[in-house]
Amino acid sequence: MRLTIVHPCIGRRAGQRYIGSWQMEPLPAATVAGLTPSDVDVRFYDDRLEAIPYDEPTDLVAISVETYTAKRAYQIAGHYRRRGVPVVMGGFHATLQPDEVGRYAEAVVVGEAETVWAQVIDDARHGRLERRYQGNGRPSLAGLRPDRSIFAGKRYLPIGLVEAGRGCHFQCDFCAVQTVFGQKQTRRPVDDVIEEIARIRDRHKLLFFVDDNITSNLREAKAFFAALAPLKVRWVSQASINAAHDEEFLELIKRSGCQGLLIGFESLDPRNLAAMGKGFNTMRGGYEVALANLRRHKLRLYATFVFGYDHDTPEAFDATLDFARRHAFYMAAFNHLTPFPGTPLYARLEREGRLRFDTWWLDPDYSYNVIPFAPAQMDHEALRRGCVDARRRFYGLRSIARRSVDATNRANAFMWRNFFVINGMLRAEVASRDFYPLGDETDRAPLLHA
Repeated sequence: MRLTIVHPCIGRRAGQRYIGSWQMEPLPAATVAGLTPSDVDVRFYDDRLEAIPYDEPTDLVAISVETYTAKRAYQIAGHYRRRGVPVVMGGFHATLQPDEVGRYAEAVVVGEAETVWAQVIDDARHGRLERRYQGNGRPSLAGLRPDRSIFAGKRYLPIGLVEAGRGCHFQCDFCAVQTVFGQKQTRRPVDDVIEEIARIRDRHKLLFFVDDNITSNLREAKAFFAALAPLKVRWVSQASINAAHDEEFLELIKRSGCQGLLIGFESLDPRNLAAMGKGFNTMRGGYEVALANLRRHKLRLYATFVFGYDHDTPEAFDATLDFARRHAFYMAAFNHLTPFPGTPLYARLEREGRLRFDTWWLDPDYSYNVIPFAPAQMDHEALRRGCVDARRRFYGLRSIARRSVDATNRANAFMWRNFFVINGMLRAEVASRDFYPLGDETDRAPLLHA
């Protein structure tokens, strides 16, 4: 049997190269390849890097779909299905919108694939694919072994992606993670992760643990960091700010090689934080105390902020930008609020009649940075401009220069050198992301319904 795995891009603008910072190894594709029986001939194509050979013989195509890649995934599926090749889709968007995804594929995997992928392959062998495969609860991640051989010959950013845990126990109302994983985190056995790191460490100078929240279960996370320390690797990940008040945690992650954390600050307004379910951001003295703790351990931060909650006014942009500059964040994101289907936020905005599109991810009038809802205290265009302008100013040359001399940012020669590379890349991409199309705008074929 021949299986083709395709990773779709977000979209493609005619005559423009794909955005560089979006080109990391797609770990879900390697995970699916690792779950596939060894007697299956697996081919992998990354739509961000290469042309897809639709006419290459294959028996089944597998596509992992995110909300932002849904339109492009449906375009790709249509090309295969017109050739008589069945397509199976899974991923976050398939779990959030299984009926929609099912209109563009022969089969849909809902939930996590670990408990059903072997059945999908067996059914495909025998020509009896079912319309829907429902993952059973939260599967154990023991024995998970991504097959990275599928990445051979492809040029990705030099960051090794590793999954140590999946899910998060918080219930932030804008986040689809809680919908997909049910406010629970499952973690891989420590020995499995350590063994995987030992296999890939020589090929990657920096590891990125892609966990939705690596600090969601602090007790298990601490055991993992203690086991990780002897490997002497450099790593970054995503965390919630409450962990910054746990001194044992901070000491352990620093000793284990942590170079920085992505932390969702989201807003400086406590009313917005309460509305989104992140009131814990203000615990134990709030941001200033947490940031002092992180700085003491020389932990660099990728701070993310979101604008568009009901208490945000146009003044929020300058206040947030000043905060980000004052704390000399290594990186920062200034994003507009995005209502993802299946989230409490989406349901609320739909109920209030504030969604500007029925399905923004498929609407021909939607593109990247277009605001898909009506904000409460500014118009949607002011929200878009405010986010883009904050990015432009944060990644201005003077801002980059000032942040580069911060004691935390330059505490490690490797990370300081890469500070200029990363900030330069993000500076160059501020304008190119605006109005970026969802789906390949040169692909004129109509989406093919099942």
